[in-house]
This record gives sequence, C-alpha cells and structure tokens, in this order.
Amino acid sequence: MTEAVRTQARDGVLTITLDRPKANAINVPTSQALYAAFRQLQDDPALRVAIITGTGRFFSAGWDLNAATEGEAIDADHGPGGFAGLTEYFSLSKPVIAAVNGLAFGGGFELALAADLMVVADTAEFALPEVKLGMMADSGGVLRLPRRLPRAIATELLLTGRRMSAAEAAQWGLANRVVPADALLQTAQELAAQMVLAAPLALAAVKEVLRATEGQPLAEAYSTLRSGTLPQYRAMLTSEDAQEGPRAFGEKRPPRWSGH
Repeated sequence: MTEAVRTQARDGVLTITLDRPKANAINVPTSQALYAAFRQLQDDPALRVAIITGTGRFFSAGWDLNAATEGEAIDADHGPGGFAGLTEYFSLSKPVIAAVNGLAFGGGFELALAADLMVVADTAEFALPEVKLGMMADSGGVLRLPRRLPRAIATELLLTGRRMSAAEAAQWGLANRVVPADALLQTAQELAAQMVLAAPLALAAVKEVLRATEGQPLAEAYSTLRSGTLPQYRAMLTSEDAQEGPRAFGEKRPPRWSGH
C-alpha cells in the first residue's frame, strides 16, 4: 500500500484512508492502490465491510489534473476496478461505506457514489465540474447520479457543475447520515458494526440482487431473482448460515456465521 492510501483492519472492518495532500486527488498509481485495498477486503474472509474516507478538507478532488499536465491521458487505464479502484469493481461482494469528510468533487463524488452507503460530514459538498474543464463525469457520475437523484436534479448537477451541500444530499436521499465532522468516522463505524453482525453470504446476496435487478420492473425483477442465475443468492439459500440463523434465534444465542 502506498503512503497515499492507508488501511487499518479492526473487528472485521477495513478502514481505507486517502491521504494525498492537498486535495486527495487520484492519479493512476493511487487508483491502483485503492483497488488493492478493496481487493484486500474482497479476498480476506476476516474482513466484512470497508469504510473509505479522506483526510483534511477534501474527501477527494477526483482525477489529478497535475498528472494530466504531466502526460496522464484523460482515458488512462486506472487498472482493475476502474477509476479509484471501485467505480467499476462490479464483482465486489462486500459492502463499502463512504465516509465523506469534506469536498467530493469530480471523481471524488463518483467514488462516493460507487459505495453502498454514504455518511456525510455536515460541512461536505459535492460537485461534478467536468463540463467546465471540457470533459464529462464518465467514471460513473453520468450513469449513477440519475439513478440516485431525481433525473432533473442529476441533470442539473451534470450540466452546470454546481455544488450540492450535505443538507441537499440528505434532502434527496443521497446520504444515509449527515453528522458533525467530529462524529463522522464513529457513525460510519457504527453502521459497519451492524453489518459485521450479519451473515456474510446474505450481505453478498443482497448486493448481487440489487445490482442484477436495478431498473427492472417488479415482475421482471422477481423473474431474475428466481432464475437461478444469481450464484451468491443461490449459495445463500443452501448455506450452513441459512440454517444457523434460525437455529440461533430459536436457541436465544448470537449466531456463529461460518460464511458457508
């Protein structure tokens, strides 16, 4: 792991901290280091949830424009997982919480959008200013934002590049929690701790079904669910953990998840 990306594992939670002053901007090596952290989450059975956060005033300013002036192409290969190691990591089966500590602009906003949940400091702001730089938000912004916000609001943000406050993010349901900055990590850790208590195969199945049925009409979504084509959902149904949960409930004890 590079100095720009630090990880700490504790009680099943991997905290990933982006620390690249002054704005936590992401170039190709940083993107690859972030992917390595998310891959660590995926591959280590002891890890159940990740929290991605930043240091200082920025969560992340997105793509490193200084790298662009040094020759990094706008369509540079950021490696597995796409930009920031997460925006195209579609096979990641474990939850990720974005703890947005400050300004999340461009690819930084897109990184937060790629997470499953978002806890936001009340001083945070979001923006996709790419159109003002001769580009567009093609690391997920133009694709994910209209699925998360009313289309008119998403389109406005994409076409104007204006800033959205933490309060507005909460208003539109984009943020799960908006909290004072000094409570940000504790709040994210409390959410993560709740997920650690859940069965790992069930969490993976939830992520798989949400991904597979997004945008489908309800009847079609049920058809997808029952089609037998969702391996993590099928694995959950026939797992030892699916038997352990009801058994532990009946015996009035905490379940002992095996992940099998």
